[in-house]
Amino acid sequence: MSPAALPIPITALPQEVLRAALAALDRGQRVVLASVIARRGSAPSTPGQRLVLLDERTAIGTIGGGAVERVVLTTMREVLADPERGPKMDTFRLGPSLGMCCGGSVDIVIEPMAPEARVLVVGAGHVGIFLAPLLASLGFLVTVCDSRQEAADPARLPEGRPVRLLHADPDDPEVLQGFPADRSRCVALVMTHDHQLDQAAIEWAIGRGFGFIGGVGSRAKAARTRQRLEAKGLPAAAIERVRMPVGAEIGARTPAEISVAIAAELVAWRSRATDDSDQSRQGTTEARSASDTSRTAP
Repeated sequence: MSPAALPIPITALPQEVLRAALAALDRGQRVVLASVIARRGSAPSTPGQRLVLLDERTAIGTIGGGAVERVVLTTMREVLADPERGPKMDTFRLGPSLGMCCGGSVDIVIEPMAPEARVLVVGAGHVGIFLAPLLASLGFLVTVCDSRQEAADPARLPEGRPVRLLHADPDDPEVLQGFPADRSRCVALVMTHDHQLDQAAIEWAIGRGFGFIGGVGSRAKAARTRQRLEAKGLPAAAIERVRMPVGAEIGARTPAEISVAIAAELVAWRSRATDDSDQSRQGTTEARSASDTSRTAP
C-alpha cells in the first residue's frame, strides 16, 4: 500500500489517544493501537507515545512521526483488516532501510482491540437475575430489562457488578442505548415469565440483528418456537441464530446451574466470534441445554 494512501494522524496526547480508542470500542468498533515501549540511541519516538487507527482513514496520536510512523501505520491497516491478527512487538532500526539517519531503534507494540460483547437479558426472573452479574464478571457488558416493576428492582442485584437493569420492554428505545448499530457481535437472551412474551422477544431480537439469540425453555417449547418462526416466513439463516434451549450440556437444573450453563456457551461463542459464520456455529449441537424440564420456568 502506498504511504500516500495512509491517513495523516491527528495530533493528540497519549491519554487522549486512549480515550479515543475506548470511545470507539464503546461504539462497537474494532481498533488497532500502537505504543512505544522502548527507545535505544537517537530516535524521535518516546516511550509512552501512542497511535490509534480507528478506520482506514482516521488515526489519532503519534509514535514519533516520519518513516517509522508510516511503516507502523501500514502494518496497523493490515491488522485492522484481518480479525485473526494478534498483538505483536516489532523493533525498528532507524537507518538506511527506512531512509533515516538517526541510528537508534525503537520497540513498538501493535495490538488489535475488539469491543466487549454486549448482552441483553430479557427477563429478570430467577435465572436472569443470577445470570446477569455472572456474565458481567466474565467481561460481558450486560443490560437486563423486565416489564414488571418489582422484577426490575436494582436491590435484587448484588453490589459491585456493573449490570444495567431497566424497567422496560425490549423494544423500548432506552434498552438498546449503548449497543452498536451492527449487533452481529451482540447477544440477546430471552427468559421472561410468559411464553408469548418469549416468542415476541425472540422475533424482535432476530429483527434487530443480534448475532446470538438464546432462549430458556424445554425442547418441546423450542420446537414450537421454531415452528412459529418458520410459519412467519423468517429466513432459515435468521432462525439458525436462535439457540434454544440455550446452555452447555452440564445437567443443569437450578437457576444458578442454568446460569452457569448459559455463561459457558456464551464464553465458547465469544471465543469463536472472529471466525466466519460457519466456523462460529461449530459445536453448537454439543452446546445445548441439559434437560427438558429444567428450562420450562425461568
